[in-house]
Amino acid sequence: MILGIGVDLIQVARMDRWVSQEGLLERFFHPGELADARSRGASMALSLAVRYAAKEALGKAMGTGLQHFSLREVQVVNDAAGKPGIRLHGQAAETFARFGGERIHLSLTHELDNAIAMVVIEG
Repeated sequence: MILGIGVDLIQVARMDRWVSQEGLLERFFHPGELADARSRGASMALSLAVRYAAKEALGKAMGTGLQHFSLREVQVVNDAAGKPGIRLHGQAAETFARFGGERIHLSLTHELDNAIAMVVIEG
């Protein structure tokens, strides 16, 4: 059964500004996400923007917004084929369990200046 759906849009320019601010990225992104984004070189801001949109979409799908957990505890990952997914850590995992979530479906896309994420939660 679908418990929640969330969608979010982020302008990539927002991440361009964040990249130059000391310590800001570490506040919002899991270390694994940062390593992955940095490995993408010139596409770093685009990678971070779509991941941040996924975190926002998850909060909307759970109806909690970005409360009750740290954004660093929400890690956007890709499988061997490139399919995106979300791995939850700490309080984020506990909040998801209390919500009754069992599975998260994630779709990401980006085009020039915008990054979009959609989350569907099954329970």
